[in-house]
Amino acid sequence: MKVKTVSTKPIDGQKPGTSGLRARTKVFMGTNYLENFVQSVFNAIGGLAGKTLTLGGDGRYFNDAAIQTILKMAAANGAARVLVGRNGILSTPAASAVIRNRKTDGGIILSASHNPGGENGDFGVKYNIAAGGPAPESVTGEIHRRTLEIDSYRIAEAPDIDLAQLGETQTGDMTVEVIDPVEIYAGLMRSLFDFDALRALFASGFAMRFDAMHAVTGPYARAIIEGELGAPSETVVNAVPLPDFGGHHPDPNPVYAHALMEEMFSESAPDFGAASDGDGDRNMIVGRNCYVTPSDSLAVLAANAHLAPGYRQGLAGVARSMPTSRAADRVARKLGIGAYETPTGWKFFGNLLDAGMATLCGEESAGTGSDHVREKDGLWAVLLWLNILAVRRISVARIMAEHWAEYGRDYYSRHDYEGVDKQAAEQLMSDLRQRLSELPGKSFHDLTVTEADDFAYTDPVDGSRAEHQGIRIFFGETARAVFRLSGTGTVGATLRVYLERFEPDPERQNDEPQSALAPVIAAANEIAGIAERLGRDGPDVMT
Repeated sequence: MKVKTVSTKPIDGQKPGTSGLRARTKVFMGTNYLENFVQSVFNAIGGLAGKTLTLGGDGRYFNDAAIQTILKMAAANGAARVLVGRNGILSTPAASAVIRNRKTDGGIILSASHNPGGENGDFGVKYNIAAGGPAPESVTGEIHRRTLEIDSYRIAEAPDIDLAQLGETQTGDMTVEVIDPVEIYAGLMRSLFDFDALRALFASGFAMRFDAMHAVTGPYARAIIEGELGAPSETVVNAVPLPDFGGHHPDPNPVYAHALMEEMFSESAPDFGAASDGDGDRNMIVGRNCYVTPSDSLAVLAANAHLAPGYRQGLAGVARSMPTSRAADRVARKLGIGAYETPTGWKFFGNLLDAGMATLCGEESAGTGSDHVREKDGLWAVLLWLNILAVRRISVARIMAEHWAEYGRDYYSRHDYEGVDKQAAEQLMSDLRQRLSELPGKSFHDLTVTEADDFAYTDPVDGSRAEHQGIRIFFGETARAVFRLSGTGTVGATLRVYLERFEPDPERQNDEPQSALAPVIAAANEIAGIAERLGRDGPDVMT
């Protein structure tokens, strides 16, 4: 095997965010862009000599070519072994499961999560550590530093590997092992859930629809839901992963999964509906005529997790990202367990999970997971919901009504202003930060601000600190608005506004969420001056 050392120069815009490096697909396909970043990852983790990596992606455009490049670079950098998902496809939660199950030294995941795919879509690369979770800021910071000084990368001159065939192939001194990640993942799910009870649920005539959105979860969902649990054929739809996700936006929310929503609110709706995203780490839960917000889903899962064998001993704690509603906090309080509020980004849950302080974690952006892996896990959330339904044998709508009656209802919504002028959005946030001390005591649309801050987080495990994680405006104990700029897009900026109001009275828990939140929405818009500053009459997406 011949190894080349290729001279290169640093490339602007290679700073990884909370979900790794993301850019337009054609940018990644440009000269040295992928190679520079991958070599910087290898350099930042102390080299690859003698190490074993897990590698795969969500199957989006350029996934297969990128994997062949990374394999040749890994061989040139002295890796001992690389485990690759068959056909190069590996969901993000399954990658975490493989890293932990096979005890590899880490992994590289190719995905831009829920962003659109295709040649004109988005692409992404991120590094996961040996614990199976996203690299912490100390590692991503070092990766970025290396991208600023890189002057060469190493790559082997070797033939491509046949990724369709399971088994081992040698590339120089490195072994490439093509694995079936579906079986590893399914084995983990069997250890957590009562598959006999789930089979009995489907045998009773229970009907569901799982929309895989032509993304990575399709093969996993078909193998488990239809193959092992006996659900009828076509329970899983859009199950074949496509490089462009069938031309759709693989984000499991009511806007982009509108076909599923229409079915679940029709006269012929099945009992249960669910969807997952591009790389399989997000989920949407829908009952017949009943949409479950991600925040409520986390709270319901926390309250009912003990019904599944893997969580029968109870939970150590529940963690949520700061913008996520406080519904899970109320469950944790009643259970007498810890409740943790972290910045947005799954990596902030890692220390809590590793330290045994939290068992379940969740984000309002449709990510839910547990300590079984170190990533959010869309299909896992669906299976836990199914396990709860198999035991309780009541509808999703009744589960929600009973939950709200016991814990109160947190009316909640997220308003996304997508593709706005980046400079204008940053100025809006900057000006809002400057005014935080002036807001308490002022009233907006009959709501009085009692507290306003810029969220900062001190990790209770290692003491690390993260600041400027989102602006919080509190209207007493019952309502709040949160403002953040999202880092998951590749064009312009996305302003996210999170709106929440608590209603303890069961007689007043049946309002339409946007109506129930109307005063909070109006107050938030007035405080930030969104219409005037961004030139938008309303959000592009409401979830």
